[in-house]
Amino acid sequence: MEAVLGYLFIFGARILDVSMSTIRMLMVVQGRKKYAAIIGFFEVTIYIVALGKVVNGLSNPGNLLAYALGFASGNYIGCYIEEKIALGNLTAQVILNESDDSIIQELRNNGFGVTVLVGQGKEGPKNMLNITLKRKDLDKLHNLLTGLDKEAFITVSSTKLIRGGYFSTIKRK
Repeated sequence: MEAVLGYLFIFGARILDVSMSTIRMLMVVQGRKKYAAIIGFFEVTIYIVALGKVVNGLSNPGNLLAYALGFASGNYIGCYIEEKIALGNLTAQVILNESDDSIIQELRNNGFGVTVLVGQGKEGPKNMLNITLKRKDLDKLHNLLTGLDKEAFITVSSTKLIRGGYFSTIKRK
């Protein structure tokens, strides 16, 4: 029974520290230094405790298996958590297939700040939209665009600094 509890401890500790590592890396990339440092402190503490348990019982293959399974599961769970909290901002560049101003108005009516530029495509002028949004609103934008212009060309990139302009909080339905 004691061995099983040891395996569960190692497994759970690795899930926790690897998940924290995923979130910490996101904080580093976004420039959230304080949060990254705090998470890092707890992450490495948990890691060292789990590693110490494994190193002290290297003759027990169950410890190594629990450690490896916890690491793999921690990666999966960390990605899942990161996806759900969806921190950060994005910039979407949308090239509309149709030059219909109602699409732009509909995006604005749904809380998106839209800057319109006119570009030259293979088949003539095209409206090119720049939209800065919170990452958690990406699905809403994608669904709106799919319903408004199925042929729209969309690229999305991570955005670190936002200053000025229109950036509203989109209401969830």
